Amino acid sequence: MLHGSRLLVLTGPAGVGKGTVEVALRKKHPEVWVSVSATTRDPRPGEVNGVNYWFMSEEEFAAKEKAGEFLETALVHGLAHYGTPLKPLVDHLSVGTPTILEIDLQGARRVKQKAAELGLEVMTVFIAPPSFDELVRRLTGRGTETEEQRKRRLETAHVELAAESEFDVTIVNDNVQQAADDLWNVIVKEYGANA
Repeated sequence: MLHGSRLLVLTGPAGVGKGTVEVALRKKHPEVWVSVSATTRDPRPGEVNGVNYWFMSEEEFAAKEKAGEFLETALVHGLAHYGTPLKPLVDHLSVGTPTILEIDLQGARRVKQKAAELGLEVMTVFIAPPSFDELVRRLTGRGTETEEQRKRRLETAHVELAAESEFDVTIVNDNVQQAADDLWNVIVKEYGANA
C-alpha cells in the first residue's frame, strides 16, 4: 500500500526536547510533515488547536477511536488520552512526503505492532538527553506541570530511558541544531531523493 515510504516514529522522555528538535528541523526543511496528535488534555499556554494537537473531549475522542480513525491510542501518565489520526498520515506517506510521528513509548510500541497490519514500514528514532540530571533540569524549567505531574513524568522517564535499545536510531539532544541535523540525516537516508 505504501511501498517506499517509511514513517519516522520519534520518541523520548518528557522534557527531552522532541518538539524543539522538530521545530529546528522544519525551519530548515519545511517539506517534512509532522503528524498532529489528538489529545483529551487541556492546551498549555500558547498551544493552538490543529497545530500542536487536536484538542477534544473524552466523548469525541472515544467516538473517533470506535470509528477506527486512529492508528493508535494510549492513556498517557494516567492523565489524558492521546491518539494518532490515521488518514493524514497515510495521505502524506502515499505521496512520499517525509513524515514524522512524535509519540510516547507506549504509542511507539503500538505503532510498530499495527504497522505490519497496514503495510506500513516504520523507522524508530529515540531522542535521548545528555544525562538524567539534565532531563530533570529541563522538565523542572518548563514550569508547565504540577509537582505531582512532574514526579509522575520523571518516574515514566526512567522506564522510557531503559527502552532505548528497542529503537533503530538514537539521537542525543545535547545541542538542538545538531540533533535536528542528525534527524535530517536519518530522513535523507530513509527517503533518498524525495527528502
